[in-house]
Amino acid sequence: MLRSENNFYGTRSIADAACKVGAGRFVMISSDKAVRPSSVMGATKRLAELYTQYLTGRSDTVFSMVRFGNVLGSACSVLPIWSEQLSRGGPITVTHPGMTRYFMTIPEAAGLVIQSAVYAGGAGGGEVFLLDMGQPIRIVELAERFVRSQGMQPGYDIAIEFTGIRPGEKLFEELAYESEEMIPTPHPSVRMWKTARPDAMRMRHVIAAFDRLRGYADGKGRHHWQDVTRDQLLEVLHSAVPEMVRPAGETAVPGVSELRKAV
Repeated sequence: MLRSENNFYGTRSIADAACKVGAGRFVMISSDKAVRPSSVMGATKRLAELYTQYLTGRSDTVFSMVRFGNVLGSACSVLPIWSEQLSRGGPITVTHPGMTRYFMTIPEAAGLVIQSAVYAGGAGGGEVFLLDMGQPIRIVELAERFVRSQGMQPGYDIAIEFTGIRPGEKLFEELAYESEEMIPTPHPSVRMWKTARPDAMRMRHVIAAFDRLRGYADGKGRHHWQDVTRDQLLEVLHSAVPEMVRPAGETAVPGVSELRKAV
């Protein structure tokens, strides 16, 4: 099962289990891509956030969320990709000269999860936690630093090639919604945002719509992603996450092929 499906159904299954067994704390791992998402990955992360907030106050479990930036050194980060490209003699690929991202290290990511579990519930539960990651970094500048760290000169020893923005990507990411209220924490580098809980009736309608789309409505748990059309997926996603934006010029739904392969 691929991560696009895991974002919602994986979170939902584990969160429901946490409620059932009476877990004390539940921390949902989200992403800055969940803020005004432009891809299936970001939209399903946002949906997982909404479901986590929906469960807040419905059991003794204290729910919270953390929004990660790009985690340097993780399996899907740029550094392993660039290392592989460098080992082949280049070029180092960057999508766009103006693209920026927020970055954090693996220890910072782990620390944020622990801190959020400690501070969760301070604003009534369902809070969103973020690390103060400073200013976003231009990807091309990070690529140049990486090449120099290997004792080479970018553009001379190793070429940097711009590949263009892919469907669902944004030039920059955002960390929070305007409607979310920032509340100080005892930790100078950890931000806590209080967010309104989703309407319960609307959330139940969203859950039912996704279950029908996935094939659970027949009671047999059969997956029908191969039968899902682009318009059907967009309709349900936009209903669930109305702030989802669609970049100009996009000709395909990001992630739909992965969802169809999830069976």
